[in-house]
Amino acid sequence: MKLASMPHGRDGRLVLVSRDLAWYTPADHLVPTLQAALDDWEQHAPLLEALATELEHGAIPRERFHEREVAAPLPRAYQWADGSAYVNHVELVRKARGAELPDSFWHDPLMYQGGSDDLRGARAPITLADEAWGCDMEAEICVVTDDVPQGVTAEDALDHIRLVGLVNDVSLRNLIPGELAKGFGFVQSKPATHFSPVFVTPDELGEAWSGGKLNHVLAVDLGGQAFGRAEAGEECTFDFGTLIAHLAKTRRVGAGSIIGSGTVSNRGADGSPGRPCSQGGRGYSCIAEQRMVEMIVGGEGRTPFLRFGDVVRIEMRDAKGHSIFGAIEGTVTQA
Repeated sequence: MKLASMPHGRDGRLVLVSRDLAWYTPADHLVPTLQAALDDWEQHAPLLEALATELEHGAIPRERFHEREVAAPLPRAYQWADGSAYVNHVELVRKARGAELPDSFWHDPLMYQGGSDDLRGARAPITLADEAWGCDMEAEICVVTDDVPQGVTAEDALDHIRLVGLVNDVSLRNLIPGELAKGFGFVQSKPATHFSPVFVTPDELGEAWSGGKLNHVLAVDLGGQAFGRAEAGEECTFDFGTLIAHLAKTRRVGAGSIIGSGTVSNRGADGSPGRPCSQGGRGYSCIAEQRMVEMIVGGEGRTPFLRFGDVVRIEMRDAKGHSIFGAIEGTVTQA
């Protein structure tokens, strides 16, 4: 199934979307919101699946689906926790601010608790008050869980993943060092997060979803030009089962919790940090990585962070070239 939320009240109105993202049909007569569906997934999922089948066969009334019209699938969530599945990314951005990478990062995930009260839709503007804050995109995968028990194993945690989607975890790079220096984590440097038009159930992903990892290229465009083409399944140090188990080690995780992978990142074939797309490489899923590579090669980061008017597009296509989640496409706008 592919699920989305039309704007309505605080939590949206649940709709089902066809596999080709061309059509939708209301589902709020079965369950009003996506959060309500997740609260009792075992009861609601079979009814939603039956409706999705009717939608695919054109057996029920349907309307054209437009990605620009939807809210975030979960306009607000009980939890948004972002992990560090791609340690190569963590290593590069830490180097950029002169911090060493502890060896523990390769076997113990990093994770921070983000703001989940204002989750933005795929076409919502990236609102920024000051370009000097160093606004950056971070293209990621995310999953949404049902209720997860405390102390769940990484293997069992995979059974609690109900939905998969894409994220633009916007970061204000020039505010991060000062906040981390306080020893208490991100707040001001992590503004509102943007999500793909639809979230999908893992069965929609077929063989590309395996072992808690998604094996497709994550395309990132900046200003209409290819910026990143990282393969999400490669160099994913921590699968989503491991990230969920990390979060649930000392507490229960409630239905509707969103867990992010962290910025998708690949090394070059020779083990180097990789090359930009313009030079035949896979590029990067955030500007900070490209700037770090520029520093390694030429002594300084030359690529500017996002400026007013810049357009960021994040999308993933299947083996046949069809968009899976729709595209996140946001324009940087002065707040």
